Amino acid sequence: MFDFINSVTNGNLELKNYLICLAAALACGIITAIAATIRDRISPSFRASLILLPAIVETVILMVSGNVGTGIAVAGAFSLIRFRSVPGKASDITFIFLSMTAGITCAAGYIGVALIFTVIVSAVAIIIAKVNPARKGEYDLKIVTPETLSYAGAFDEVFAEYTKSNRLVKVKTTNMGSLYKLDYKVTLKDVKRTKEFIDAIRCINGNLEIILTEAAERNEEL
Repeated sequence: MFDFINSVTNGNLELKNYLICLAAALACGIITAIAATIRDRISPSFRASLILLPAIVETVILMVSGNVGTGIAVAGAFSLIRFRSVPGKASDITFIFLSMTAGITCAAGYIGVALIFTVIVSAVAIIIAKVNPARKGEYDLKIVTPETLSYAGAFDEVFAEYTKSNRLVKVKTTNMGSLYKLDYKVTLKDVKRTKEFIDAIRCINGNLEIILTEAAERNEEL
């Protein structure tokens, strides 16, 4: 057991030890990517990044170990990445930190600790997502109405029948003020009745544009 959690490098960087650490880092990345995919939908590029990030971090840490000047230069290079990245969801950043921590742990040679840590944290993240699913049944609803329609309360009966909750979050005029664009946050009672819900709104807004999309996690929730 103690051999499993002890460092395989023992302060000496050899090709064999490096390959072992690199393989462990890639394994941690694969586990993290699988957990992120199960927990939520992610893009293929983000999945590939989670797989490769631990191996990259592990190699960087090994190369700058004991070299202060090189370490500062690498830190400056990594800081530039922040300004070329768009803000992400809290869960995305959590998995990125998980990958980086696994990579750092592998760089220290503690591959057993890295694997155990990655498996446990990934499992907990999946359990949390399953026990407390976020935004189930929540949608962003965009309705275009003519200026002659008093939109305040116009859709109350439809919302009462088809939604558990609804909230008007934005109103915008368009087409030289002849049309209004209304943005709602709604939670549907039954997703299978989406067509009926949209048809009911069409009868009120004069068959103008209606857009219903699944609610996305907002960046300001980080």
